[in-house]
Amino acid sequence: MAPPTGAHIIARSLRDLGVTVVFGIVGIPVVEIAEEAINLGIRFIGFRNEQAAGYAASAYGYLTGRPGVCLVVGGPGVLHGMAGIGNANVNAFPFLLLAGSSEANLVSRGAFQELDAISLLTPHTKLALRPPSLDSIPDTIQNTYRTSWYGRPGTGFVDLPADLIKGFVEDAEDVAEGAPVPDAPKGGVEEARLFKITQLIKSAKAPLVVIGKGAAYARAEGVIRDFIDKTHLPFLPTPMGKGVVADSHSANSASARSTALKEADVVLILGARLNWILHFGDAPKWNPAAQFIQVDISAEEIGRNCGNPELSTIGDIGIVVSQLTSSLGTWTYPTSTPYIQHLSAAKTKNEATAASKASNSTIPMTYAHAFTIIERTLHSLSPPDDAGIVYVSEGANTMDISRSIFPVSHPRLRLDAGTYATMGVGLGYAIAAHAAYNGSAAEGRSGPQGRKKVVCLEGDSAFGFSAMEVETMARYGMDILIFVINNGGVYHGDSDDAESWLELQGKTLEGKHQGGLRSTSLGWEVGYEKIAEACGGVGYLVRTPEELEKATREGLREGRVCVVNVIVEAGKGQKLEFGWQASGKEKKTGKASKL
Repeated sequence: MAPPTGAHIIARSLRDLGVTVVFGIVGIPVVEIAEEAINLGIRFIGFRNEQAAGYAASAYGYLTGRPGVCLVVGGPGVLHGMAGIGNANVNAFPFLLLAGSSEANLVSRGAFQELDAISLLTPHTKLALRPPSLDSIPDTIQNTYRTSWYGRPGTGFVDLPADLIKGFVEDAEDVAEGAPVPDAPKGGVEEARLFKITQLIKSAKAPLVVIGKGAAYARAEGVIRDFIDKTHLPFLPTPMGKGVVADSHSANSASARSTALKEADVVLILGARLNWILHFGDAPKWNPAAQFIQVDISAEEIGRNCGNPELSTIGDIGIVVSQLTSSLGTWTYPTSTPYIQHLSAAKTKNEATAASKASNSTIPMTYAHAFTIIERTLHSLSPPDDAGIVYVSEGANTMDISRSIFPVSHPRLRLDAGTYATMGVGLGYAIAAHAAYNGSAAEGRSGPQGRKKVVCLEGDSAFGFSAMEVETMARYGMDILIFVINNGGVYHGDSDDAESWLELQGKTLEGKHQGGLRSTSLGWEVGYEKIAEACGGVGYLVRTPEELEKATREGLREGRVCVVNVIVEAGKGQKLEFGWQASGKEKKTGKASKL
């Protein structure tokens, strides 16, 4: 028997940590690591681009609660993988990136794919290490894995030189085995601060609970649902905080969001940040007198923007909310206050407006009408309470409009472009969701157990970032259902018919500066569905509500990857903006610090 190699020790270290799946792209020399991992029972999912692989691994970390692992080659593989690093750090997803590198004795000589990745990535990761020897590999990988996970999650990076990967040890027993890393210790809020927070909540005239994706990551849905049920406090989920408490809950104020923000005087923020998604806590979006209570795992978030560090706390959301529930005792917020009446009136008005938009049956279809058909059809076959569908959404209009149309009843069943508003995450996230929730090694948990269908809602521009990952889905037998919402442009298309588009293209090809295709233009009615067909999947081109309903019904039941190309209105001439950021006057200065 040949002596074990460094590649074997690396793969064994991952197995000892409990890693069951690795995402990535192989090449020399990391292909040996992937092969050894497969031999040890670890699933390797090979992508077509390191960017998508990194996104998948980071999302897998969010969905499972333990670091997702990505393996890439050195040099350009690391550069492509940096997108996953940035996305994981900003979204606080636990992510471990492993990369090959040049032989140590060839550093600075222009070696194959040479890159000083440690120097490059140290500022952008929680920890970046290179094991100095074969016997140090298990400790190095375990230390980096733990660091990426504990505290505020982020990225850990391990650089693996080719000579280390190819090196031999006389006996594998000469290298100490690793062990699974236990869950991090969890803390709560001290009694004096808990009393202060409790009294402030009780005194509020217009309280609001904001539930972020940090609450979903913390697996705090049970205690938060109990807290909302006992206190009757209205709540507002962030886009990826949806489902921690079911969207159907009577206290959900999402359809009265603007009213809730403008009137709330005490705001309890659970696992969300006062960043652009929550308008920094600033007026005029928010009540200028609002007091913000932050509950976060990261000390750096406490007091940021309009947060009040004297009222906020660092701790595990589940523990802190349990303490709050006990401290509040039998207290409940009255359901007949003017604030609740205002929220109810706003809900009624806004839901009627949304229903009116959804009923617009013009051809080409509007976004709202198309999404309503998809939602109605999907939920007739798989109701939200069954937790049978995971939604992945990206694209400015697609994401902004769809978030209020597709309800979820359980957490970690909606993924989108997130805090970084990263376009291109969609198909990588979808593959991660399929791996997390399906199969014998599934580590993800949400709602009733059982197989989950992954449904992607993709803008045509966003889809283009990673469209070839459809082949990855097909290769691994992933029955992911993808809707490409095709308006022929970034934000909006620029033509209402083929003749007009060809005229614009002609002027561009002639070199005319006026009257040609604009920077936001995409191809006219590109046949995205054919990508699925070329890879062994199923494709549909739909233009009418009837065609869309049929494709949705068949696509949900399809056992292969399926792309539904949905032709919608171009939106020619509409203002270019992301609806989430649309606001009135810009606030020039923040509130004074409350230190």
